[in-house]
Amino acid sequence: MHGFYRWSAKWWPGLIPLAILWVVAAWFSTPPLEADLTARSLDALKSTVLDKTQISVAGRDVRFAAEAFSEEGRRSAVGSVEAAPGVRLVNDATRLVAEAKPFVWVAERDNVRVTLWGTTPLPASKARIAEAAKAALAGTEVSDRTGLKRGAPPRFDGAAVLLLDQVAKLKEGKATIMDATVSITGMARDLGGREAIAAALKNLPEGFTVAANDVKAPPYVFQANKDPVANTLTLSGYVPDNNVHAALVAAAQRKFTNDKVVDNLKASIGAPGNFAPAVTAALGALSRLSTGTLVVNDREAKLSGDALYDAAATDIRASLGKELPQGWTAKPEVSVKPASAPVDASVCQQLFKQNLTKGRIRFETSSASINADSAGLLDRLVEIAMRCPLTKFDIVGHTDGDGDPAFNQTLSEKRAAAVEDYLIKAGLPGDRFEAIGYGATLPLASNDTEDGKLQNRRIEFVVRPNP
Repeated sequence: MHGFYRWSAKWWPGLIPLAILWVVAAWFSTPPLEADLTARSLDALKSTVLDKTQISVAGRDVRFAAEAFSEEGRRSAVGSVEAAPGVRLVNDATRLVAEAKPFVWVAERDNVRVTLWGTTPLPASKARIAEAAKAALAGTEVSDRTGLKRGAPPRFDGAAVLLLDQVAKLKEGKATIMDATVSITGMARDLGGREAIAAALKNLPEGFTVAANDVKAPPYVFQANKDPVANTLTLSGYVPDNNVHAALVAAAQRKFTNDKVVDNLKASIGAPGNFAPAVTAALGALSRLSTGTLVVNDREAKLSGDALYDAAATDIRASLGKELPQGWTAKPEVSVKPASAPVDASVCQQLFKQNLTKGRIRFETSSASINADSAGLLDRLVEIAMRCPLTKFDIVGHTDGDGDPAFNQTLSEKRAAAVEDYLIKAGLPGDRFEAIGYGATLPLASNDTEDGKLQNRRIEFVVRPNP
C-alpha cells in the first residue's frame, strides 16, 4: 500500500492541467453550442402559429415557452423543438392563448379615424383585417388595438372584411361581431348607403346572422345658391332621378334668366313625396331675391336672402308656404336689400333693355295670365322702375302673326295691362304707366319660324321723361 501512494504521488498532479483544459474547452464551446441549438429550435418553429415565443438553452437542454392557439398546435410546436437536431431535453412551458367568451370584434368610425378593437383569432387574421381596413378606408386613419384570443367562430375573417366594407359607407358608426352575430349602427355617408349596407349584409359568410342593422340615412338635401356678383345659380345636393334632374335644371334656367346655372346635382334614392313640385315652387321664390339661398331638407324649404323691394319680401313670406305641396313646411327668412341709387331716363331705358334681352315675360298660351317663371324678371323690372322716379313708362305688348289679327291686338293689350297691374301692386303709382298693344303689326323677326315667333311675342318698356 505504501508503494501505491508513492506511485500515485507521481501521476495525479498531471490531472490538474487536464482539468484546466476541459474547463477551458467547455467555456469556449458551450456558448456556440447553445446558440446553435437556439437557432435550430427557432427554425423548427417556423411552420407553427404561436404568440410570445421564448427559447432558452442550457447545454443541450431547451426551455420552450409560448402561447398556442389550439391544443393540437401546442403539442405540435413542442414536438418540433424536441425533434430539432442536438436537443436532449425540452422543458415545456407552453400554454394556450386565453379564450374569449363571448368573442367580440369591433370597427368604430368617427370624424377622425377608424379604430379596431376587441379580439382576433390569429396573427395572420389580425394582419389580414388590418390590411383590409386600410384598403376599404383609403385616406382614413386606421388604429388597430385588437388583441389575440381563441374562440372565434368559423369564417370570422370573411365576416370582418365584409363589415369593414360597410364601415367605409358610414359617416360615423360602429360594426360589431359577437360570436356568430353581427350588428352595425350609425349614419350613412351618402344617400343610398343604408340600402347598400342592408344588401351587403345578406352576403355574410355561412353561420353568421344579423342581430341589428340601425344605419340611418343622411338628410335628403337640395340646395340652390344665388350669387349676384358672379351672376350664378349653383344647384347642389340630391334629386331622385335623371328625369327630375333635367326638369329642375330646365326650370331654373327659365326662372333665372340673368344667371348662369351651375349644376352639381346627383341622383339618389330617398326623396320625400312631391319633391319636384316643391323644389320648383321654392326656386320660383328664390328667383325673386337679389341674393339668397334655398335649402330643401326632407320636407322643409328654408329660403333666406334679400328681396328687391318691400312688397316683394312681404309677398314671398306670405306665399311660399301656400305654394308648397301639402305636408311641406316653409321657413322664409327674407329681408330687403338696400335701395339702389336713382338713375336718369337714359340709364333706366338701358337697364330695361338689358333685362328684357336676357329674358322675356312669359304668359300662358293665348292668355294674358303671367307665367310663374317670370316672377323674378318682373321683380327686377319693378326695382328698375323704382330707381327712375322722374320718368313715365309705356308698357308695350306684341304677339306673333298666328291667329286672328283682332284677337292678337286685344291679347297684346291685355298682356301689357297685366304687366302694368303687377307693377302697380308692387307699390308703383299707376299714373306713371300706360299699357299699349300692337298685336302682330311690329314684328322683330319672320313669323315663318318658331324662333322668329318667339322673338315677336314680347313686352317692351319705353321710358319717357315725366313732365
